[in-house]
Amino acid sequence: MTVRSTKLKAVFQTLGHTSALKDGTVRPRDFEFEFEEVPAIIQAFRRMVRGLEFDVSEMALTTYLSARAHHKPFTALPIFLVRAFHHGAILCNTTQGVRGPRDLEGRRVGVNRGYTVTTGVWARSILQHEHGVDLSRITWVLSGDEHVAEFQAPANVVRLEKGKTLQDALVAGELAATIGVQVAHPDVAPLIPDAEEAGFRALARDGHYPINHLLVVKDAVLESQPHLAEQLFEAFTAAKRPYLERLRAAAAGNPPQADRMYRRVLEITGSDPLPYGIEPNRPMVAALIRYAHEQQIISRPYEVEELFVRGTS
Repeated sequence: MTVRSTKLKAVFQTLGHTSALKDGTVRPRDFEFEFEEVPAIIQAFRRMVRGLEFDVSEMALTTYLSARAHHKPFTALPIFLVRAFHHGAILCNTTQGVRGPRDLEGRRVGVNRGYTVTTGVWARSILQHEHGVDLSRITWVLSGDEHVAEFQAPANVVRLEKGKTLQDALVAGELAATIGVQVAHPDVAPLIPDAEEAGFRALARDGHYPINHLLVVKDAVLESQPHLAEQLFEAFTAAKRPYLERLRAAAAGNPPQADRMYRRVLEITGSDPLPYGIEPNRPMVAALIRYAHEQQIISRPYEVEELFVRGTS
């Protein structure tokens, strides 16, 4: 008798280390993915937070922290799908007397979409902890709203005027800087010089290697399928192996930007640039928790283990 697999409605990006799951080369032993593709992965975050539309979903780490604080019924696995450096995420208007990060104090700085966007949290932490910026002395100007509708932003967070874009406001000098947008204009430049190398130097010096996205699973599904968490962890780990082999081979050509970054991380650290599990990621998860608490996104600093399914690696 053939045993039917349980279908899981799933949404996550097709990346080098997830493609084997998407094409069916790798799959959980007792489960089958039913994928939904979305135009932009942030749409899935919102749909999961507000409507629990998926059994398994990629999610930004700070969105998950905020969702956890508001008791949304899903829990993360320590499967970290996207990492990035954020020194280059901050652009400034060079005509506004901004010569360095401390010059942002007393100014208006735009943040793409919401205050809880993970890139914004990491970028603000760089301003505060690497450059001594007092974040409370900056007015943060948002271009959108939050995925977690219940979130209440601090008093120094405001919305951008209707009809304007962060890009236009930056070029016009209405904002001293922005986080998380691309602007091509002669008056706009990265706030932190040589930003890409600054990120790699922070990795080599302090182990600074930010996590952006992880994987969450609906609590009701976890409760009804006791072996699901373990099988998902095994499947994502298996799907990653051929990608790591390609990175280590360092084939010639013009690889995607993410591949170039992960290869550089591999060169600097000598280890897996996409580690899964709690222990190899504990310092960066703990750092993000601390920064989210400092920036008034969560009301208390969680213990790392509180965020993940019990018993996961």
